[in-house]
Amino acid sequence: MDRHPPSIDAEIQRAETLPGSFYGSAHWHEEARARVFARAWHFLGAGELARVPGQLHPTLLGEGVLDEPVVLVRDRDDELRCLSNVCTHRGALLCEGPAIASQLRCRYHGRRFGLDGRLLASPGFEGATGFPRPEDDLPRLPIGVWRGFLFAALAPDLDFGSWIAPLAERVAFLPVEQAVLDPARSRDYLVHANWALYCDNYLEGFHVPFVHAGLAAAIDCGAYRTELFAAGSLQVGIAAGSEEVFDLPAGHPDAGQRVAAWWFWLFPNLMVNVYPWGISVNVVQPLSADRTRVRFLHYAWDPGRMANSAGSAIDRVEREDEAVVESVQRVTRAALYRRGRYAPAHETGVHHFHRLLVARLAGA
Repeated sequence: MDRHPPSIDAEIQRAETLPGSFYGSAHWHEEARARVFARAWHFLGAGELARVPGQLHPTLLGEGVLDEPVVLVRDRDDELRCLSNVCTHRGALLCEGPAIASQLRCRYHGRRFGLDGRLLASPGFEGATGFPRPEDDLPRLPIGVWRGFLFAALAPDLDFGSWIAPLAERVAFLPVEQAVLDPARSRDYLVHANWALYCDNYLEGFHVPFVHAGLAAAIDCGAYRTELFAAGSLQVGIAAGSEEVFDLPAGHPDAGQRVAAWWFWLFPNLMVNVYPWGISVNVVQPLSADRTRVRFLHYAWDPGRMANSAGSAIDRVEREDEAVVESVQRVTRAALYRRGRYAPAHETGVHHFHRLLVARLAGA
């Protein structure tokens, strides 16, 4: 197998897509884990996970692909932190469930850490030379907060402000902080397809008239458009009829248009779908070369507007997407299929994603 990432021409008019074999490759799955997801920002949840001083919330960073144990901590000075949840002695898990505590204590050998990650005590190490070292403190991860939503990264290749800016600026007028998680509408989907193939499908509206009859009736497919950003893209859905639309303020980039939805994608695997009633956060979690878990988290600030919204049938749209994506995955290794071409007017988002992906895989 070729160990060099495929080349994607910068000009969409002549570019070829990723090879079909890419989507079933264990090699490229592992390369993406190390070169893409280890350098990416990851969604952790909302601020209630660690709202009060002393509150601890263990979780996994990059669940499914990195599975890095971390713990969200709000210390006694009310500062939010994201720390490694692995003891620096022998690698035991420190915090095994949500708790209120003044420190972290390893139940294996009693080592204790402050809520800022500093080593406080290490029983039995009285005779050790050159101890403690900075490495004996818990590593602190970069953390980003956007209007109550929490993110963290191992070694991000973009600063958080730049990464989140396109979303933050477009929806600045919306009451995002008032959004409340609805567990009954939130769910996980297991997709028998590669994570990148799932993203490909999300990043174009070209398939909507052919795959999503209900969604196609709610939005004006002729007015559908995609905007590209340095590390993401936006698809703008214009209402076709009487669907709920945003009340856009003067000076907004979309002022004067009947916008029914914004579908944001932030590289590599975060989808933030914004509707007049709230937000659906979709976290795409690669499990293997041909298995992906997609976590749908439903946050609403005005659920009464949902029934007549372009986002009212999220579950149906997801199941329709799964069916078509899984059908493509099954034939990606077909001997008679190698690479396709991009539809220049419709697949700029897919082309942009592929360019970002292969650049990271090449070490850029």
